[in-house]
Amino acid sequence: MTTRPDPRDFRKRLLAREPLIGTFMKFTTPMPTEVLGAIGYDFVMLDEEHSPWTREHLGVGLLAARAFGIAGFVRVSRPDAASILSMLDDGATGIMVPHCDSADKARDVASWSRYIGGTRGSGNSRGGDYGARNGNAHYEYSDEHAAVIAMIEDAAAIERIDEITAVEGIDCFFMGRGDLALSLSNVKGPKPTLDEAVKIIAESVLKNGKALAAVAPSMASDDAKAMKDVGVTALMVSSDVMMLKAAAQTHLNGFKTLYGL
Repeated sequence: MTTRPDPRDFRKRLLAREPLIGTFMKFTTPMPTEVLGAIGYDFVMLDEEHSPWTREHLGVGLLAARAFGIAGFVRVSRPDAASILSMLDDGATGIMVPHCDSADKARDVASWSRYIGGTRGSGNSRGGDYGARNGNAHYEYSDEHAAVIAMIEDAAAIERIDEITAVEGIDCFFMGRGDLALSLSNVKGPKPTLDEAVKIIAESVLKNGKALAAVAPSMASDDAKAMKDVGVTALMVSSDVMMLKAAAQTHLNGFKTLYGL
């Protein structure tokens, strides 16, 4: 029997650019996280930005992740110190912050996520194993294990991408291609295509020694291979909602075939 990696080693694996599979969690309930942890996914991204997660729901979801040996992340809806502090205190393996379109914003995110050399407020709840380590031992352990992902999804970020991806304390950059395509469509005058922008981002991220992440609609899609080919190692596949929809559609089609409908 293969021993599964400790989810607290996720940041180490991310920085080593190991292949990691995850998905977005839209349902504000712990069961989908438990299922994916049980079958061996590496991480889930509880999506506070685009789903009605409350802090209480998020706390239960992160507890479910711990119980089933899967790294639990939160995509925060508000890119501020309080949001990041809450999720890390509540036991998130890491956070993902949308719309990091400048080096200053990336530096803020890194600072809000770290104790030593940063500005994260001192706390010792679930994220600190309720006092299992004290003082500097707690700060050092937390900083070592909290993974920080910044999203590149704005046309403005492309113009200053090398400054952004060079920021210390950001472990990984996620290419948010949906919003990026929308943002590029609103640019007047010369602009890169989405494919060109993806290549620019990927080259900059890898050049600066950071991990690269993205989402693909399915593992059967050409898009998944395209993301691997540009250097994505943390690959998110679809979401719990879309997985349910795809499976349900398959069963519905089979039902119609069975009964000649």
